[in-house]
Amino acid sequence: MRPTGKLHLGHLLGALKNWTALQESYQCIFSIADWHALMSEYENSKDLRGYGIDMAIDWIACGIDPEKSILYLQSDVPEHLELQMFLSCLTPLGWLERNPTYKEQLREITSRDLQTYAFLGYPVLQAADILLYKADAVPIGEDQLPHLELCREIARRFNSIYKKEVFNDCKAILTETPRLLGLDNRKMSKSYGNTINLSDTEAEVEKKVVSMITDPKRLRKSDPGHPEECNVYSYYQVFAPQEAPEAHEWCSKALKGCVDCKKNLSKHINKDLEPIREKRAQLEKNKDKIEDILKEGAVKAKVIAQKTMLEVRQAVY
Repeated sequence: MRPTGKLHLGHLLGALKNWTALQESYQCIFSIADWHALMSEYENSKDLRGYGIDMAIDWIACGIDPEKSILYLQSDVPEHLELQMFLSCLTPLGWLERNPTYKEQLREITSRDLQTYAFLGYPVLQAADILLYKADAVPIGEDQLPHLELCREIARRFNSIYKKEVFNDCKAILTETPRLLGLDNRKMSKSYGNTINLSDTEAEVEKKVVSMITDPKRLRKSDPGHPEECNVYSYYQVFAPQEAPEAHEWCSKALKGCVDCKKNLSKHINKDLEPIREKRAQLEKNKDKIEDILKEGAVKAKVIAQKTMLEVRQAVY
């Protein structure tokens, strides 16, 4: 995950809850991908270290356990870049130019210049992140499947060129995750300023929820609403599924106004965030401990990374 700002509900539901569960069945390696962040945030690079520490706090507060999993900053393990160099030499340019995410990012992100060598090649670094640890599986969303397939193709090309099975295929762990839109009905994104952050206070959460765009066809409180078209109702289905049928009735039969409905929803979201807030508050008091956790994680990651790089060098040379 790239440390480019505060984590929000989309990260919690789309990744962190899944990652926490995976710790019980897998040896997990969690990387705070600050080099990936640098590729798009190179003009604001001074913030990245702080964002990385905040991300580690959020991860641990959400249940990532440094005793069970390896948790580290990508830039503390230079073998990532070394492997990227080897893989860059054999990755055809056309593979990168066809990457759908690359094209989408160039279209959507206009506030920063992404027409750079590094940004075009970020899938190669992504492949290095996976292959460096000879990962058996990666938890991803369906939209990231093309990246994983590119990683497999790069690995197969390496093995083929150097006539040695250094890298294995890596499977995807696809998990059904509820897709939350942002407060303005667009994709929830830090770039759009439409997020509910894991670090928000109770009051901030309520204020943001009350500002959410609701059913555009319901102009007056007495008008029947259309819950299936309302973003607020989709949040009820995630954060208060037991109350969703009741919320559906409030809306469709005009029994309750949108403001009351949203204030009620904010209570459920705050209830879910409360244990995370409490743990965050404890962790923020001792950021030196977070630094130590990341350093210890980097040492563990390097043991695996250096072994892989020895094999890579022996295959190439």
